[in-house]
Amino acid sequence: MQRRMMNLAIAVIKLTKEFPLSQESKVITYQIIKSASSTAANYRAACRAKSTKDFIAKMGIIEEECDETAFWLELISAINLTDRKEKEILSKITSEIHAMTVSSIKPA
Repeated sequence: MQRRMMNLAIAVIKLTKEFPLSQESKVITYQIIKSASSTAANYRAACRAKSTKDFIAKMGIIEEECDETAFWLELISAINLTDRKEKEILSKITSEIHAMTVSSIKPA
């Protein structure tokens, strides 16, 4: 799971390198890189949680950041910021990570 989240962050960074230079693409680039990398970083922290409460709190942050990444990917598609098909693949991966995160929180 940790590797998968890291790969998502890397893929998002690579995707943003192809955006045209504009004010809106700068904002979106900053936000999506921030949310995708936060998903990976917080999962790493969750793996080292000191208690169940700490684990649940960190997984909650991951859930929020993953959902935010999904939002930015939807926006990128809606405004045609890039024509790369990879954005759909990244959306699917983000959705899967989100679902796994939610299912990890429930039993905890």
